[in-house]
Amino acid sequence: MLSLMEELKFQNRRNFLRKFTLGSAALLSLSSFKFISRTKKRDVTKITVLHTNDMHSHIDPFDKMDKNYPNMGGMIKIAKLIEQIRKKEDNVILLDAGDIFQGTPYFNFFKGEVEFKLMSAMHYDASTMGNHDFDNGIEGFKNMLPHASFPFICSNYDFENTSLKNHTRKFKIFNKAGLKIGVLGIGIQLDGLVPKKLYGNTIYKDPYKCANYYADLLRNKHKCDLIICVSHLGYSYSDKDKPSDVNLCKKSKNIDLIIGGHTHTFLDEAFLCKNANGKKIPINQAGWGALNLGRVDFYFSKKNSQQIDLDAHRIRTKNYAKI
Repeated sequence: MLSLMEELKFQNRRNFLRKFTLGSAALLSLSSFKFISRTKKRDVTKITVLHTNDMHSHIDPFDKMDKNYPNMGGMIKIAKLIEQIRKKEDNVILLDAGDIFQGTPYFNFFKGEVEFKLMSAMHYDASTMGNHDFDNGIEGFKNMLPHASFPFICSNYDFENTSLKNHTRKFKIFNKAGLKIGVLGIGIQLDGLVPKKLYGNTIYKDPYKCANYYADLLRNKHKCDLIICVSHLGYSYSDKDKPSDVNLCKKSKNIDLIIGGHTHTFLDEAFLCKNANGKKIPINQAGWGALNLGRVDFYFSKKNSQQIDLDAHRIRTKNYAKI
């Protein structure tokens, strides 16, 4: 089996590097990649964010005769990638942006049990809900939760009058190497997309207001060093007024990374979008069907916990060892 680095070279992976203006820490005024390479590792903390979206019950790779993705993708291959990365990185957080369910017989027969058990074995830290995660109804989703060892973060869905009351979270804070990482989750409008009988009395709240409210709470009350939004709004639309990750970015102030889903968008590089303060933040999405694993590496100064760089890309499963 090839090592991770050998396989990345084999696939001619193109990573990209971007500098950010983040207060006084950015006064270094040089490529932080060069800065990091010359800085002792003990002075820098690296946080590796891995992410998936729209896996749609693709446990196994696509069929070898599939005209688009022969023998590619699948949660089993993603699991192997994650395992390899965890062996190399100390501070990993693994997130999913929804639509875990629907797309293969695994869901039809087991209603989500297989997906949740596999994600738990992969040690996912959190997920948000996509529209297809309602495909077995509110009660059906709740019945599968005992198989998930990770929380579902739904910041703009109000489940107060449903059986999911107290079974999801508005946000969660993770502690990695002395840094506080806040995660919030934003869902798509269900009305017109999901039959009413499946989402019941779920109330959809303004995604922009909710995202800004919880991001502000995480930044200013809980003093988070990094704030991540896992979103199922969709990357962007021809209707520029439709809620999307790009529009969310433009209206946000405290979010440092948007991990997207729903539109099955393949991004070779994260899109750098200016937020309401004029700061560029990355939006990343990893396609669908567990064909890609998204990765964003954040680098922080240990002296003042200020972000000094990031490196964001996707990792394809095509040429990884068969399992």
